[in-house]
Amino acid sequence: MNHLYDNQRAMRNMRKAALQRGLIAILDVGTSKVACLVLRFDGPDRFRAEDGVGSLAGQAQYRVIGASTTRSRGVRFGDIDAMQETERAIRTVVQSAQKMAGERVDHVIACLSGARPRSYGLAGDIQLGGEVVTDQDIGRVLAACDVPDLGEGREALHAQPINFSLDQRSGLTDPRGHSGNKMSADLHMLTVEKAALQNLVHCIRRCDLELAGIASSAYVAGISSLIEDEQKLGAACIDMGGGTTGVSIFLKNHMIYADSVRMGGDLITHDISKCLGVPEATAERIKTFYGGVVATSLDDREVIEIGGNSGDWHHDRRSVTRAELIGIMRPRVEEILEEVKDSLDAAGFDSLHNPAIVLTGGGRQIPGLDELATRILGTQVRLGGPMRVSGLPQAATGPAFAAAVGLTMFAAHPQDEWWDFEVPDTIYPARSLRRAVKWFKDNW
Repeated sequence: MNHLYDNQRAMRNMRKAALQRGLIAILDVGTSKVACLVLRFDGPDRFRAEDGVGSLAGQAQYRVIGASTTRSRGVRFGDIDAMQETERAIRTVVQSAQKMAGERVDHVIACLSGARPRSYGLAGDIQLGGEVVTDQDIGRVLAACDVPDLGEGREALHAQPINFSLDQRSGLTDPRGHSGNKMSADLHMLTVEKAALQNLVHCIRRCDLELAGIASSAYVAGISSLIEDEQKLGAACIDMGGGTTGVSIFLKNHMIYADSVRMGGDLITHDISKCLGVPEATAERIKTFYGGVVATSLDDREVIEIGGNSGDWHHDRRSVTRAELIGIMRPRVEEILEEVKDSLDAAGFDSLHNPAIVLTGGGRQIPGLDELATRILGTQVRLGGPMRVSGLPQAATGPAFAAAVGLTMFAAHPQDEWWDFEVPDTIYPARSLRRAVKWFKDNW
């Protein structure tokens, strides 16, 4: 049975070895940018005197010593489209971060935003006979979860136990040390397209780097942007990136659902480029400096010089009012939010008691977006960003770095997953595991 989990366990072991050496890199490969953070794990005592910062969410044990970002190339809708272009971007950003850190990095933990994620809620139970729960029992009950047919070409990216029950007691996050007769477990499994996952792994290895972990961008963005109460009581994190918009739902400090909408800020830029007849670089500048989604009476009077260097004086002296720009941007933003609402409705998000919604990611910086999102999603929306991490440069503290910062937390404190527990060989023929062989044995 163990050979089914060799790749995942090997990455966990590499992560532990890298942390013991005290150095690991974080790699966020997105559609609009590629970001790299180099982390030094030296414990909190060394840095507390330097920063005057105590323990914050358990993150004071590491420090960012190198950071870099570059424009993404060869990535479309969160998936690698041109391998050589993406490889060049990764090499550039890693070398720049290493230069800043003054250290060479061999192991990286990466996240991806595309690959069409799907969430599954699984359940299983075993008999204990009044014995005390051990790690082996947790492995048994997780293996007893009935795995559905995931379809061809899909891989399990996360398989996290989110709830345990012992006899009549439910809501246990860690049942080890408890005793009972019957133990049940709820498991959240997130699967992605195998080809997209393999492309990312292959691209990283072509850069002479070892992959020590991989995570969903929607998951890690939620970790960094949702405060503790929101993760506990129930909240959704919407990570608006360049090519995709990630959706994750947290409850009782666990992610219970994740999805991805294949639309993002780049589509808004493309709309501006087509409607105004300008290059996408100019459209991005106009969107960044003058964009919005809620018009006022003053916007008809605010004139934006489009500019250009075509050589045609009349063409380069064109202008547009801010109200017209908002008229171009708002329909696309509404479409993205409607898709997000459909995803939340499919997950049963409205059944949570007074749920919260947090907007993060680079795309959430559009003025008026929170007001429009509140109107469309039907729930109060707040604008969020990543938590503070020791040593993080000011330029990397914005909402566009929510996934990268969340990945640092994932590296330091990964949640237990299915493959962290030994599964006894005696239950290998179980019908649920027999089906699991099909989608585990070709793991990357």
